[in-house]
Amino acid sequence: PEPGRCAHFVQRKGRFCRMVPAAGRRFCGEHGHEEEQNDRKRIPCPLDPKHTVYEDQLQKHLKKCNSREKPKPVYFVQDINAGLKDVAEIPEKQVPLSSLSIEELQNLIIKLKKASNGLELHLKEQILSHQALEEALNDPKNGESAFKHLKQQASILGNMEKLHLLGPGRCFVEFGAGRGKLSHWVDTALENTENIQFLLVERATTRFKVDGKHKRRDSVFERLQIDIQHLCLNKVPILEKKKLPVVGIGKHLCGAATDLALRCLVESYTTCCDGEDEEPAPKRCRAAQTEVAPHKSAGNESSTEDHKPVAGIVIALCCHHKCDWTHYVGRDFFKSVGLGPVEFHYFQRMSSWATCGMQETTGKASTSEDSEDQTNNTEEHEQMLSRTESGSDTLQGILSVEERKEIGCLCKRLIDHGRTEYLHQRGYRAALQYYTEAAVSLENVLLTAVPNPALIPEPTL
Repeated sequence: PEPGRCAHFVQRKGRFCRMVPAAGRRFCGEHGHEEEQNDRKRIPCPLDPKHTVYEDQLQKHLKKCNSREKPKPVYFVQDINAGLKDVAEIPEKQVPLSSLSIEELQNLIIKLKKASNGLELHLKEQILSHQALEEALNDPKNGESAFKHLKQQASILGNMEKLHLLGPGRCFVEFGAGRGKLSHWVDTALENTENIQFLLVERATTRFKVDGKHKRRDSVFERLQIDIQHLCLNKVPILEKKKLPVVGIGKHLCGAATDLALRCLVESYTTCCDGEDEEPAPKRCRAAQTEVAPHKSAGNESSTEDHKPVAGIVIALCCHHKCDWTHYVGRDFFKSVGLGPVEFHYFQRMSSWATCGMQETTGKASTSEDSEDQTNNTEEHEQMLSRTESGSDTLQGILSVEERKEIGCLCKRLIDHGRTEYLHQRGYRAALQYYTEAAVSLENVLLTAVPNPALIPEPTL
């Protein structure tokens, strides 16, 4: 071993460990069990066997081990946004798509086309930009990958501005925030704007966050490390205190995470969630319930009745193959067109055909999409799909590449239409549009929603 380095030889790497041991020791803390000193024995940690600990210090270690269960935050409410509670309706495990016969596949395609009949399948192209990113977009130091991300972020901000969602007195909640780049650009666009709050929701620990770049006093950044499935926005202290209108945003919010985020915004936030067992508010128009309650007594003036809860939603969609019937917000729509969990399962798998039909393009796109944000797995879809769905599906010889792509797009639009129907029923004006070119990202559909004043019910006297 090198002088001052651990004496443990790593067989797999063919070299000695390069960690520095404590003074007077031959081995580092990880390999200290090889050095018998005072008969102390090292054992695997019961919380995480990937590391070891001295047996006589186990109790002390368990109190500070990074793998220990940490206290739940006040805004954690188990499965509040999960959706389906009826176990009987949860589908059993389905057979793989590649195991279907030709007749079964054809029947699925017939059902898909029948359910899609009459839907708006040709989305409007609304590729916009924003001056906040103009300098970065023209910076030659940015490579192709960074440029593609910037174009998407610029268009998202442009669409937000068109919906009048960029303004003072707002709380922007970025779901699946990763490094927080989208919030960073929203903050840049709102420079010198007062009373701005950012909540960055991410369940994983993220490296290379950009939050530290925001030192000005006008906006506040706060991270919520929690799964969206368990997030009750009503209990986030800053929202309880300030009661700012919320704008939900996300860039490539993967599969079921989109459904969890929608339910988090329009159900768990716009209805009271002071207790886990409380009855939910009626379904008629939850988006507007906290906006129109003049009949409430004066004693409730400080409650959520006097502020607009969700000002808008802007989410770039992706990974429909990762959707889940249990969490899907459009189940009522699927049932209304004669479909159920079985069809949903196959349609979500077939949706991958829209992005893996052109394997060469997919491979190029995945390389550029993934390189910027390695800690954020929300954009790994294209690379993964080219390895799984396209490669393993034995039925791909039956349909041409173009037919597969067309069916995949149809599956995506059907799933997304269920989401817009869900938002319409809850008092939102929802829309889908292409927000960037396919050459920039194969997942180029943006879901937007704002409260629809025409759907706000009259208060009950």
